[in-house]
Amino acid sequence: MKDEYIRRFYDEVCQNLEGNYKIILEPEREFTEDWIEYDTVKWELENIIQKKVNELLIENASLEKKILELYEYICLNYIYDDNVLYFFKKDLTDINNKKYIAVDWYGRIVEKKWIENRQKHNRRVCYEFARFYAKAINILLDGDNSFEAFMLGDKENLHYVVGLTGKEYSVILDVDDFNKIKDLTRLKLGLTINGISILRDEKGIFKKNVEAFNKNKLNNLPEVEEIKEKFKNKDKIEYFYKVVELLRNFNIDSQGFMEYMKFIIEEKEIETERIWKEVKGDLEKRYVRSIFFNYENMTYLIDSIKKEMKSVKIENLNNDEFILNPEEHEYTYYGG
Repeated sequence: MKDEYIRRFYDEVCQNLEGNYKIILEPEREFTEDWIEYDTVKWELENIIQKKVNELLIENASLEKKILELYEYICLNYIYDDNVLYFFKKDLTDINNKKYIAVDWYGRIVEKKWIENRQKHNRRVCYEFARFYAKAINILLDGDNSFEAFMLGDKENLHYVVGLTGKEYSVILDVDDFNKIKDLTRLKLGLTINGISILRDEKGIFKKNVEAFNKNKLNNLPEVEEIKEKFKNKDKIEYFYKVVELLRNFNIDSQGFMEYMKFIIEEKEIETERIWKEVKGDLEKRYVRSIFFNYENMTYLIDSIKKEMKSVKIENLNNDEFILNPEEHEYTYYGG
């Protein structure tokens, strides 16, 4: 019966989402379609996720509430490893359709050493999040065959999320949409969940649980709204400086800082460009995304590591520290 639910889910995805998608299942299962792919590794839970799942299994709460509690737990305890995006390659074979190609070996096709290294920090990529979150949900189902969780990805391997489907509803759970402020960042700031898409829910079961979670939470930081109102129709640059100063007071990582500032700047209809900065003193060679933008004949850098904004000349930045277009080159990577 679970295979039929997955077929229905795939049809719902095709009807509701643009693009080409595939469903990724745990190895050693007999279900064949041209849109089904099997993972290369067995799905296993990390220790802190296993501990949380064990707690949830004995908790007297609905499945939906447990799923959202685990969603929140992931967002509060992990951060997005944007180093993976540094290794994306630009495909210019079609001048009318510039594309980026993801690398397979960063979190997707992994070996024992990688898995061991990942336990030393809390940085993960979308494939890793989707892999262990889907596994955790299936454990929480506790033998209930009327639902199943799995991985949903686009066929270009750029992004992966969790798909959950069954008789009552179909939903997509995405903690780390890198095109906006991720829930990995939003929930650390006490904001609403913004990464759950409901494809089917006739009785409103999942919808009601998301609404209950979001009750009394805001969509944006009130302090940012206050600064925005104060600087309405005034100096945009001063407004950006004030938001930068404010965000330093919150518990968000470099990626979350960059996402928030990108949103703030582009909300003012100013385009931003990516630039990468090396994390100095780290055990491995690692880069995080920063951004820069041009405004009134000046260029401003948002430094994600220092969490600061300053006027710069891009050509004068240290080339050993800042990389502008890594996708145009080839880099090897060993670690995790």
